[in-house]
Amino acid sequence: MASDNMLKFVTVDRAMPEKRPPNLRKNDFGEIYGEYARAKAEEQASRCSQCGVPYCQSHCPLHNNIPDWLRLTAENRLQEAYEISQATNTFPEICGRICPQDRLCEGNCVIEQSGHGTVTIGSVEKYITDTAWENGWVKPIAAKSERTESIGIIGAGPGGLAAADMLRREGLQVTVYDRYDRAGGLLTYGIPGFKLEKDVVMKRIDQLKQGGVSFEMNCNVGEDISFPALREKHDAVLIATGVYKSRDLRAPGSGANGIVAALDFLTASNRVANFGDTVPEFESGELNAKGKKVIVIGGGDTAMDCVRTAVRQGAESVKCLYRRDRANMPGSQRETQNAEEEGVEFVWLSAPKGFTGDAVEGVMVQQMRLGAPDATGRQMPEVIEGADYLENADLVIKALGFEAEELPTLWDTPELEVTRWGTVKAEFETGRTSLPGVYAVGDIVRGASLVVWAIRDGRDCAAAILNDLSIHATVAAE
Repeated sequence: MASDNMLKFVTVDRAMPEKRPPNLRKNDFGEIYGEYARAKAEEQASRCSQCGVPYCQSHCPLHNNIPDWLRLTAENRLQEAYEISQATNTFPEICGRICPQDRLCEGNCVIEQSGHGTVTIGSVEKYITDTAWENGWVKPIAAKSERTESIGIIGAGPGGLAAADMLRREGLQVTVYDRYDRAGGLLTYGIPGFKLEKDVVMKRIDQLKQGGVSFEMNCNVGEDISFPALREKHDAVLIATGVYKSRDLRAPGSGANGIVAALDFLTASNRVANFGDTVPEFESGELNAKGKKVIVIGGGDTAMDCVRTAVRQGAESVKCLYRRDRANMPGSQRETQNAEEEGVEFVWLSAPKGFTGDAVEGVMVQQMRLGAPDATGRQMPEVIEGADYLENADLVIKALGFEAEELPTLWDTPELEVTRWGTVKAEFETGRTSLPGVYAVGDIVRGASLVVWAIRDGRDCAAAILNDLSIHATVAAE
């Protein structure tokens, strides 16, 4: 039975936390949304209808117990709400900030479908966990009992870290290897601070370190240590590298100076703006949008991160070219709205045909229209002949998505089976690959996807590793 505190969606309107005005927020890299006050969090949580079949929960990749922690929040039982929230999610404060709730839980909220406006699930989730950190409810990792088995995890992104957390809690000896100097993967260097401030990520990494997880940073597998050596060193190896190879443009002039990859641009910005690092490519202007006419090519969440970053760097103008229309773009509509508020111009139904200048001076744009649907039912863009024009540009950022690196070649392990897209072949849910004792999770299996799916994969795979090691121990004992 629903609490008397619930079912208030008819009398209480949906209200997000206060958003900083565009003229203020576009001058820094701080998060744009404020925090709920306790009364407001309780009020918004009370709008949940506590429906018998919670579509919000079923459409969450982690199947978070959303109605339960909304009810507990409405009743001001925040510590219990946090316990329920973190039971299914390793990083609820991160998901509350960066999940595309409009496409997942909130987009499938029953009261949204009835026209009352969705419950602000993500903002309440963020409030619960931020409050938990402030009050010391987030406990250190404590292993149930120490075990001798050793696990090597390649990749310190969300999938690898989620698995490390669960495995360490069970007492396994966990070492995480990563090519970068800081852990976190895209959480640290890919996602801008205005969506995810870095102290939020660093707190979780510190928690893992204090709980006994070892980190080997600046370690490039295949160069600094071989993959066979890792397999020899550990009882199991988990591949959680993500997909970092940027898709390229094949158009005349695409090799010009001033045409850069999205991840290079975002990584440089995150290093400078969030950590105070000195990045030569930023200092030289190569990866700095200040004073430039910027064009970003793409319509996904990475493109939204790029356009909003360019605004904050002081670009003269920022335009986003996308070959389909607004309704068919893959990026979050919420992020698109934020970008428009900050002065970004979206040029729908447009694609690059070529580039002018040895140092890029312009983009030759071909206008598109939506034609017949493809096999998935999505309308395919078609070129409108004779409708080309030139857009001036000093900096062009390619946000066309990511592909898998050729791991069998890089790691001199041809027996590691991959798909025709280069992603690692792994069992659904368990993450088991073609190699004994080797597992894979996240984007290196799925292709470029969401952080929440990587967390789900990491947790599922950790459970499979624990199960497999227990079976092996039982067989050995017999």
